[in-house]
Amino acid sequence: MGGLRILLYPFSILYGGVTGLRNWSFDHGWLSQTTFEIPIIAVGNLSTGGTGKTPMIEFLVRQNEGKRLAVLSRGYGRQTKGYLEVFENSHATDVGDEPLQFKSKFKESVVVAVCENRVNGVRRLLEEHELDLILLDDAYQHRYLKASKYVLLTSYDQPYYNDFLLPAGNLRESRSGADRAQSIVITKCPADLSEAEKNNIKNKINPKSPQEIFFSTIFYSMEALGISGKISLEELKGTKVTVITGIAKPAYFLDFLKNYVEIDHLQFPDHYNFRSKDIEKLKDKKLVITTEKDFVRLKEYELNNLFYIPIEMQFLGESPRFNRSDNW
Repeated sequence: MGGLRILLYPFSILYGGVTGLRNWSFDHGWLSQTTFEIPIIAVGNLSTGGTGKTPMIEFLVRQNEGKRLAVLSRGYGRQTKGYLEVFENSHATDVGDEPLQFKSKFKESVVVAVCENRVNGVRRLLEEHELDLILLDDAYQHRYLKASKYVLLTSYDQPYYNDFLLPAGNLRESRSGADRAQSIVITKCPADLSEAEKNNIKNKINPKSPQEIFFSTIFYSMEALGISGKISLEELKGTKVTVITGIAKPAYFLDFLKNYVEIDHLQFPDHYNFRSKDIEKLKDKKLVITTEKDFVRLKEYELNNLFYIPIEMQFLGESPRFNRSDNW
């Protein structure tokens, strides 16, 4: 533990006491939880972000193709409050970038809504839609609603078992919170992760029966898409391009692009709301590449020089199966 973490550690103990008492109250019935008859899968993490929740939700949407699906999110970074349904022509400032990405990608095959109160959000969804399954985005700590299944994500390079509670570390709650999950997914793994290293990680997690552990990687498309068409990355090899990011951990994205292009990186905070002066700078660039999430916030400016790289979560070996009735 570094010097700064040592100084912050007493505050982490205090924070851990508060979150621990809260979890104990839910576990022992002092704080009540609302359950619903419809199957609900909650996807989340113990840390403060950057574990790949959006690709996981999209994986579950694809896995449950053909069902009447809804995705409910808080809509982080939006400038509105309460329950809102997301439409393809919604604005990211109203509904959040990730919910708008879900709707833009899956269109009428999925209902997307935002609500900071997940219980109220589910109630509204069930009042207004006939549904078979609801996916809760970033809802691991929203314990007033009890989901049918919990999927916990932790990144390969910053696993929760090596982390500390806020503010000394990045954990929202104690490592023991992982015990609530039915599935633990190690995200952003190297594509060539060995069986020996998988087993080493499993031993460190020491899963509780019947918890399952899965390993996944991020797959980036070889084509950049934009409103003016698409470009093959192979065709861009050696070209200098402007790369703009407003995500929590852009390193994975940048490392991928460095295999093909020379990068001039413009980095912004996660969920950044781009301003007119930012857009004016981009207009002068020959070619701009961004992430799929950032493109959702930038596409309304109709920049012909702007392209994004689609991504998907791919599992290394076995993947979680949450699309069959015998799972519930």
